[in-house]
Amino acid sequence: MCEHCHEEEHSGHEEHEHSHDPYVVGRIILSLLIFAAGFKLKPLFILAYLIAGGDVLFKAAKNIVKGKVFDENFLMGIATVGALAIREYPEAVMVMVLYQIGEYFQHRAVEKSRHSIAELMDIRPDYANLDGERVAPETVKIGDVITVKPGEKIPLDGVVLSGEASVDTSALTGESVPRGVKTGDSVISGCIDRNGLLKIQVTKEFGESTVSKILKLVETSSSKKAKTENFITKFARYYTPAVVGLAAAIAVVPWALAIPGNWVSRALTFLVISCPCALVISVPLSFFAGIGGASKQGILIKGSTFIETLSKPSAVVFDKTGTLTKGVFKVTEIVSENPDLLKYAAFAESASSHPIAAAIRKEYGKEIPEIKDIKEIVGHGVEAVIEGKKVLAGNAKFIGCEPADKSGTVVYVSVDGKYEGYIVISDEIKEDSPRAISDLQKLGVSTEILTGDTYKAAEKVQKELGVDKIYAELLPEDKVNKLEEIIGNSAGSVIFAGDGINDAPVLTRADVGIAMGGLGSDAAIEAADVVIMDDKPSKVAAAVKISRKTMGIVKQNIVFALGIKGLFLLLGGLGMMTMWGAVFADVGVSLIAILNALRAMKNK
Repeated sequence: MCEHCHEEEHSGHEEHEHSHDPYVVGRIILSLLIFAAGFKLKPLFILAYLIAGGDVLFKAAKNIVKGKVFDENFLMGIATVGALAIREYPEAVMVMVLYQIGEYFQHRAVEKSRHSIAELMDIRPDYANLDGERVAPETVKIGDVITVKPGEKIPLDGVVLSGEASVDTSALTGESVPRGVKTGDSVISGCIDRNGLLKIQVTKEFGESTVSKILKLVETSSSKKAKTENFITKFARYYTPAVVGLAAAIAVVPWALAIPGNWVSRALTFLVISCPCALVISVPLSFFAGIGGASKQGILIKGSTFIETLSKPSAVVFDKTGTLTKGVFKVTEIVSENPDLLKYAAFAESASSHPIAAAIRKEYGKEIPEIKDIKEIVGHGVEAVIEGKKVLAGNAKFIGCEPADKSGTVVYVSVDGKYEGYIVISDEIKEDSPRAISDLQKLGVSTEILTGDTYKAAEKVQKELGVDKIYAELLPEDKVNKLEEIIGNSAGSVIFAGDGINDAPVLTRADVGIAMGGLGSDAAIEAADVVIMDDKPSKVAAAVKISRKTMGIVKQNIVFALGIKGLFLLLGGLGMMTMWGAVFADVGVSLIAILNALRAMKNK
């Protein structure tokens, strides 16, 4: 296996010495000058060879000591030393020179992609202003009040105590439009304060902050390999010993059979051709570049395995509330003869964080006393004792009444076992949702909705957006069962997009779980395989497009590299390929494949 190539690619924090060696270009130029002089004085060829390839020989020897025999350096070393042995001095020198030139540009390309991704995710704060001093963000505690000045990054998650500002969230969301924040608003780390002085009370330590979790997510994304990457790793493990064995056979068998020909030279050329750098470097780099390109658009993909799955969906299943709709509810109708219905509902929902409960409390608009005796029945509603009366607020099944024919979300209320009426709460569809559904359908993907809301509410959304299928009035466990049914009937993968808080079981069960509205949502970042860092469902289609493009590039590189390698190995074995062609087959093919891989960074 070309272990050198593979390890270089997956060592994200290691810098390759080519790009940091200030003498590498000088060494190449010097070796070329001495090489030219070698045509008059042959011993100079050896000097030129050592200047150009001394480091390759050293690394080959070092790796052999470590037990890593079959690597790129070994192949280049044995092939060129063999060329010297048969007095092919110019070829031996130029193989090393061209190899060094190719390696230099190759690693510059790899570094460029890494730096580009690092710049895209340049959200780590350098300091926090605490009590008039700059301190490390890691030292700030929950409850501390920090100051953020114009132009500075917000270092930790918190709540604005005073001040107003526009904050740039582009590094997190990919959106160029600033977001306005004021006193009482929550802010997250990684954003840049554009124009105002903010005093922020810290709500999370740095290790638990949004920026810290995102950085950890990006840094560890390469640990989840796609099947294609695993195939390349296994392929390379068996491939290189096999070609070394074939090269030995080319050199020895014809000689033993007294077949005329320069078989040693053929074997050495075969070895130079054989190094699988193009595959071992370009395939992981393609996935890495795809993840970086998605990050630029505010789409965080947790590993290359999810790129592969995202590229072939049969269906995308959406949660409705907060995903396709804004999740900003408003009471639009109250139907009851009891003038205290809204009060009872507001009191019963006083402990709930659900948007529907918030809408009821907002409509009530008065101070609510602490209600101690409240019990939440998941998927049904709440039960509370209010002013000595047992109040139930929830869906029709929970109350035991006939459902109303309304298109919004309906909360039914009973007091001491008597049905008193209902409250209608309506939600607005996001401006971006029609595009999300349209884009996915253009990609040939079925669009479906799973919701706990009423069929009326789901049908309204379906009609407005043109969604293919809806499944409504589902309890949390019903959502998982229905998703499993959809997965069982699908030829490709099934993607679920939800808010990442109430839908964690469904996000986990889907082939790919995408958390919408992940801006600052802990549950979204933890539960999902992909996090969309703004509230746009159209980014689901964008993630599919990026993944398809990335997988297309991966397949192109595999076909190209294997095709060229196979052809050149055949020609080399037949003696129809020189060392010059061998160098192109190794370094040239690698460089072309890497440049192709970098296209995954750019997405419209």
